[in-house]
Order: sequence, then C-alpha cells, then structure tokens
Amino acid sequence: MENPVNSPEPVASPTPRTLSRDTRRTQVIEATIQALAERGFSRFTLTDVAKRAGISHGLVLFHFQSKENLLAETLDFLAEEYRSNWQEALESAGDAPEARLLAMVRADFTDKLCTPERLAAWCAYWGEIQSRPLYQSRCAANDALFHDTLVALCTQMNAAYGYTHSPEQAARLIRVLADGIWLDLMSVEGAHSVPDALEIMMLGVRGLFPRHF
Repeated sequence: MENPVNSPEPVASPTPRTLSRDTRRTQVIEATIQALAERGFSRFTLTDVAKRAGISHGLVLFHFQSKENLLAETLDFLAEEYRSNWQEALESAGDAPEARLLAMVRADFTDKLCTPERLAAWCAYWGEIQSRPLYQSRCAANDALFHDTLVALCTQMNAAYGYTHSPEQAARLIRVLADGIWLDLMSVEGAHSVPDALEIMMLGVRGLFPRHF
C-alpha cells in the first residue's frame, strides 16, 4: 500500500485568476470570435465577451484597453491563423505545382478554420460597412501574399502543362470561389457539409485545370 506521506500532492488546475497573460488573451479573443459570430460587428459589446470568457469587464479592458483594440487584435489573430494554415499546407505539399495548388485549396476547408464561429466572425469583418477600414488596414498585405502565391502557382501550371488561362484571372477566380463558398456555408445553415463545400470548390478548380484535378 502506498505511503500517503510520500504520495505526490495533486496539481491544481489553473483557475481563472492564475492563467498566464498569453492564455488569458487567447481566451478573450476566442470569446470575441464567439460574440462576433452571434451578434455581428455592430451589436458587439465588451460585456458579451466578458460573459463568454467568464471574467469581468474590467479584466477584458486590462488586457486590451478598448473595444477597438480587442476587435483589431482578434482580426490579427484570425489573419495569422489563416496565413499560417495555408503556408504550412504548402510546406508539406512538395514541389509539383498541382500538389501545391491543391494544398492551398484544401487549406481553406480544414476543421480548424471552417467552423461556424470562425466563418461568421470573418463575415462580420468582411460584410459590415464599419468594419471594412479595419479589415483593409490589417489584412491587405496577407491577402496580397495569398493572391500572389496563387498567381505564381497558376503561372507554373501553364508553364509545366500547357494551360493558357491568365494566371491573374485564374487566381482571382479561385479566391472568389472560396470566399463565396465560405459565405454559403455560413448563411445556408445545414445546406452543405464542409466536405461538400470542398467538392464544390474542386469543381471550379477542375474547370481551370481539368487534366490534373
């Protein structure tokens, strides 16, 4: 029988008051994503966030200083999550342009990104007029990088396999199609599953490069 004197003391789980600064900030950002998903940009309040995070209004302000800062940092969080997701997919795809293009397309429909809360939060930043300047100021560079990467891959598909589409137009079509399918997933609840959405996306990609997809 184990001697209770020598038994290790149980380790207590962190309480809301003992979470690290980074963990607390991430908790608040995730609560912000939920609040944006449910209430939109115009009806969003710090009280909503505090209730969802299970902390005080004052603690939200302690970490983010203002509602505007919280919304900006949440957008930065989503944008970095999105950028890291597609760049990691590219890194593991190999060198063939068709494999890299497929990796970028699939990256938009991973379980990590394609959740109802994240889709609705993105739509709040895209679709409400007062959020557009914030989106443009924080995400324009990431959007340009994504677009330029798609253009380069479409250029490589042309060079390697004899396709003749305008790389610029093909890249824009892929991006617009992905954005539209995200909107469809969010706005038509239950109409499509994420695998269905990816297959719809692939119909468009096959139209551009039928010998490879």
